[in-house]
Formats: sequence, structure tokens, C-alpha cells
Amino acid sequence: MKTDIVIIGAGPAGIFTALELIRKGSRQKITMIEKGKAIEKRKCPKSTTQKCVSCKPYCHITTGFSGAGAFSDGKLSLSYEVGGDLPSLIGEDIAQRTINYTDRIYLEFGADTHIEGLGNTQEVKEIRKRAIQAGLKLVDCPIRHLGTEKAQEIYYSIEQYLLENGVEILFGCNCKNLVIENQVCKGVHVELDGKDDVIYAQSVIAATGRRGADWLEKLCSEHGIDHYPGTVDIGVRVEVRNEIMEQVNSVLYESKLIGYPLPFKNKVRTFCQNPGGFVSQENYDNDLAVVNGHSYKNLKSGNTNLAILCSHNFSHPFNQPIAYAQKVGELTNMLGAGKILVQRFGDILEGKRTWADELSRSNLRPTLPDAVAGDITSAIPYRTMINIINFIQAVDHVVPGFASIETLLYSPELKFYSNRIKMDKDFNTSVKGLYCLGDSSGWTRGLMMASIMGVLMGRKLAEAELGIKIEEDPDISSEVPVNENNFCF
Repeated sequence: MKTDIVIIGAGPAGIFTALELIRKGSRQKITMIEKGKAIEKRKCPKSTTQKCVSCKPYCHITTGFSGAGAFSDGKLSLSYEVGGDLPSLIGEDIAQRTINYTDRIYLEFGADTHIEGLGNTQEVKEIRKRAIQAGLKLVDCPIRHLGTEKAQEIYYSIEQYLLENGVEILFGCNCKNLVIENQVCKGVHVELDGKDDVIYAQSVIAATGRRGADWLEKLCSEHGIDHYPGTVDIGVRVEVRNEIMEQVNSVLYESKLIGYPLPFKNKVRTFCQNPGGFVSQENYDNDLAVVNGHSYKNLKSGNTNLAILCSHNFSHPFNQPIAYAQKVGELTNMLGAGKILVQRFGDILEGKRTWADELSRSNLRPTLPDAVAGDITSAIPYRTMINIINFIQAVDHVVPGFASIETLLYSPELKFYSNRIKMDKDFNTSVKGLYCLGDSSGWTRGLMMASIMGVLMGRKLAEAELGIKIEEDPDISSEVPVNENNFCF
């Protein structure tokens, strides 16, 4: 089989590569391969069963058109300073202009016009003051909240647009390897309908998301694709009552706090805050269960959840950060009999496990009903746990009550983007014809930054095809959306 461009993975990076090629008038044949299902066929049975049934051969929350984004809380961060290190590769101005351009595309497909986190100048100053006193940095980034259910509608519209404009999407197609000869990528080895095949293409784009980061890392080692170990994030999902987070939720919607707590001074940060949201379970390969959080546009709980992530950077000779994080997750899963573990913060400080009857008597009820009460400290590395404890106590100064006895910590929360592909600002890798995008490349974190990497990739491929420089829309600003003042760091 032959095509012009083959895209591995139908997540935001791959989707927006194809979308931008179409918008810029490309006539190349685009083939997208995705081992999951079309978005309209992705169903998580947990809504009926009330517990994770470990779907085979893959988890419907993480796999399929639009990737994990379809079942996430659907937040688009509108500042270049949130979402990974891509701006350091392409330039901050280009990154912000492309964010604003990509945001317009999301609006065209039905995203809510309201932006969270704008205005409230005096209230933001008060929150920032408390953060400074606690030794934390507040990054108040404007957020366009799609909502889990609305995100699925938006990505369905994009899926249909791609199909209507000639993009071939092969669902249920598993990419097994790359075809590389003399440091030139010629195509991909795939399995479709139980049969092995080869798809040859001039350009191969690997955009497999966090779920595919381990797969891409192994191919880098096998084929000599230049890469290096990056940061691995290990942490917990914290859940508190909405009353505790009321001010931050109303003023900022998502408070991004960063600290370097003693004694280890690792970077610790909050991530993916979900006011009125629900804690959820996702399953990765080898039955690894990890925790995440969702926030719907209409359906609300009485709790707010957010991730607290501790960053680890390893040095020579260790070069397997993804495997390290997986081992932490596997150990936690072992203690929870394959389920997510949950523990009260007060019990951690007292050095005891949490029991199910203690949770049933608390003011705070878990929104992940099949989480197993236990002891997460038996699995999380000492350095990570101490960093998280000290960070939570610092956040308590910003958000009084955050470090209460009943605050819930779910584990494991892991982010697999620690393998970083070496590339130039045009995304050229050490293998000609191979491009690596999105979270699996190690350069992005989250929906928006992965989306803009796809936009820029599509634009570069279109320029090479058409032989012209595609000028940016002069109406696209390089400014972060603000009202009176820009408080983004």
C-alpha cells in the first residue's frame, strides 16, 4: 500500500497535522492509522458497571480518535508558558501565535467562547500573595474549558471533516514498526484485520501520545533515532471538597502552582484541576492502571480534583525513566489488586493506612467508587512522597484546608513523556522522512500544545509540497488572552 503522508495515531497532534494540510490546500494523500475506534464508537463500560472492567485489547478512554483527549476534562491552555517545552524549540512568539490560531479552529468546531481565568485582578493578587508567602509560584493561565462531553462532540465534528476531505483513517490498525533504510524512513509495518501489511509513504509522522511514548522509545533504540531521557513525573491525584477550593475555582478555574520543597528541591507542580470533577481510572498496556481526572460541562460533583506531580531528572548511566515510572505504577497496582489506591492525607502523616470504613464516615466521599483504600506510601518512592507532602502543606497556606485530615490522595498518577526526540525547529529528526509530534515526542504536554505542534507540522509539509512560504494570518495576535493585566509568567 502506498500513500504520501502516513500519520501514526489519531490524537490532537496527528489530527491537526491533517487538518492544517487540508486548510492550506494540500493535495497529498493522507493516511491516518489508529489502533482504537472512531470517536462515536468509543464507549467506557464503567458508566454502566460502576467499576473498571479492564477492556481488551486496549482502554477506550486512552485509545481511539482524539486519544485520551476525548475523555479528558478538555481544557485548552491559552498561554505558551503552559504545556511543555515546545516554545524553547520553535520560539515563544511563534508558539503563542499558533496557540491563538489553533484556538480559532477549536471555536470553529464548536468550542465554548467563554475563557476561564480572565479578570478578577484583585483576587488574583491576593492568591499570588499567599503563594509567594508559601514559597510557591502561581501561573494563572487563561483556560478554554471544553468539558469531557463537549470535547467528544468537537472531535467528532473534526473527524467527520477529515473524512469528508479525503483523509483515509484506518481504525483498528496497529503500527508494529517503522520501515527505515539507510537512515531514511520509507513507511510503517502495520497489522490490520489480523493481517500484516506495509504502508509506504514519503513522510511518516509518529504522534502516538503519552500512551505510545514507551513504544516510540523502544523504536528509537532499535533504529538509532537520536533521543535522550527527559523528565518523568510521578505523583498523586488529590481530591477535596469544592468548599475548600471555592475561591481559586471561581477566580482562576485552574490554579497552576509550582514549588521546589525542601529538602530535595525537586520541581513539584499542580496540573489538570477539575472543579466539580470526577476522579477516573485509565488503563495502559500491560494492565497498568493509572489515575486521572475529568470535568464535565454540565454534570458536576461536590469535589475538586487535581494532580500533584513531582519531576525527576535522571543522569548517566540510567536511561529508562519511562520504565522507572511504570515500575512505581505496577507496585501501586499490586497493593490495590489492580485498582487505584486512595489514602487520606491525615493517615499518611500518622503513618497508617486508610480503611474503607474511615472513608465512609468522612465529609469527603471519593468520586472514584472502586478505588481501594490503602497505603500509597508503601509504593511511592521516599523522595517523591516527601516532596508531595511538603508541597501539599505549602499549598495549604494558599488554599486553607487543602492539607486537611480528610484530603484524599489517589495513586499512581504518572505522565509518560520522558523520552525526548532530538529535532530541529522544523521537526526534522535524525532519520529523514520521520517526524515525531505531541506528548510521545517529549516536547508537549496537553491538548493545546500537541495541537499546535500538529498545525506547524501540517504547515511545513504543505509549504514543501506547494513550494511557497505560507504567511500567517495578520489578524492572529502573539498576545496571551487577557483583560486588564497579563499575570502569566
